[in-house]
Amino acid sequence: MLTLIRGGELFGPEPMGRRDILICGGKIAGIADRIDIPRQWDVEVVDAEDKAVTPGFIDLHVHIIGGGGEGGPGTRVPEIQLGSIVRAGVTTVVGVLGTDDVSRHPETLLAKAMGLEKEGITAYIMVGSYQMPPVTITGSVRKDVALIPHVLGVGEVALSDHRSSQPSFEEVAKLVAEARVGGMLGGKVGVVQFHMGTGAGGMEYLFRLARETEVPIGQFFPTHVTRSAELFEQAIRFAQMGGSVDITASGKMLSWRMKAADAIRELLSAKISMEQITISSDANGSMPIFDENGRLQKLAVGEIQNLQQEFHRLVTEEGLPASDILRCFTLNPARRIGIDGFKGVLKVGTDADLILFDSNWRLDQVFARGTRMVSGGSAVVKGTFE
Repeated sequence: MLTLIRGGELFGPEPMGRRDILICGGKIAGIADRIDIPRQWDVEVVDAEDKAVTPGFIDLHVHIIGGGGEGGPGTRVPEIQLGSIVRAGVTTVVGVLGTDDVSRHPETLLAKAMGLEKEGITAYIMVGSYQMPPVTITGSVRKDVALIPHVLGVGEVALSDHRSSQPSFEEVAKLVAEARVGGMLGGKVGVVQFHMGTGAGGMEYLFRLARETEVPIGQFFPTHVTRSAELFEQAIRFAQMGGSVDITASGKMLSWRMKAADAIRELLSAKISMEQITISSDANGSMPIFDENGRLQKLAVGEIQNLQQEFHRLVTEEGLPASDILRCFTLNPARRIGIDGFKGVLKVGTDADLILFDSNWRLDQVFARGTRMVSGGSAVVKGTFE
C-alpha cells in the first residue's frame, strides 16, 4: 500500500517548505509541492497540514541488551524494548555493550539487533566493550567489521576511566587501525567510539592518534564529552583538529553533566561546525556515581526518551534553529557511521524513516521504513514481549 504524507512542513534536515511525501515499499518514492494519486490506487493519506516532518532520529549509543552491572548482578540493566525506542522518535539504533563483557556478549548484541529489525526498525552494533582486547564474534575486529553486515565498528572503548582496562597508546592505535581496515574491506566506515571518563589522561590518546598516526581523525570519536568542564575543553580542542564529538542527552541533568545547549553554544562559539556534533541517549546504560575510593554510591539508568526530550528542549526552550539542531539527531550520526546514503535525510530513494511533530515540536507520529510505529505519541507497533 502507498502512504501519502500531505502538506507537511519538511525539514530534511534543511528547511524544504510545505510539501507532500509519497511512501512506497518502505522508501520515499516522491517529494513534491503536490502529489496526486489516481483514486483507484490503494493509498493512505496522512494529513500533515499542521505538522513538521523530519527524518527519524539515529541514536549512536544504545545499550540494547542492557548495560550496568557495576554494583553486582542485581544492577544489570534490562534490555530495551521496541516501543520505548519508537516513542522517542528513534528509527535507527546502534547497540553497544559497555562495562560488562562477562555476562553479556557481542553475539547476544547481534541477535538483539536482528530482532529489532524484524520488529520494524533499523539496528546496527559495535563489537568490543569498555575493555581491551575487544570482545568479538569471529575472533577478529577486522573480520567482524568486514564480514558481518550489522557490525559498523568498535565501541564503546573506555579511556581515562577506572573501569577501563588501562590500555597503552599502542593498543588503542592498533585497534583503530584494525577497525579502519575492516571497514575498507567491508565497504563501511569502521568507526571506533570512545567512552570518555574523567581520568587525568583525558583525551590525550585521541590527540596522539590524530598527530602520530596516519589514521584519519574521522575514524574515531569520543562520547560523553560533557561529563566535566575539563573534558569538554578537550572536546573543543579535538573538534578544532577536525574531529567529531558526541554529546549525551541531558536527561535528568545529573550534577556532573553540562547542559547540551550550553555545550553546543560553546562549540559554535569556538568555530566548530554543527556537522561535527551528534547527540545520543546512552539508553539502558547505567550512570553510576562513585566515591573517591571507587565505591558505587548511586546508580541511574539512561532513558531513550531523553533524546526526543532534549531535541524539544533545544528548539522550544533554548531557541536553537530546528533545522540546525536536527542535524545532530539525523544527518550527522548517519554520516558518522556511513549510512547517510539512505538514512538521516528526506530524499527520494532513502528509507521512509519519518517523524511528524505538532506545532509545538511534540512528537506525534513515527514511521520506520514506511510503517507507522507511533500515532498520537503512543506506540502502535510493539515488540514481541511488550
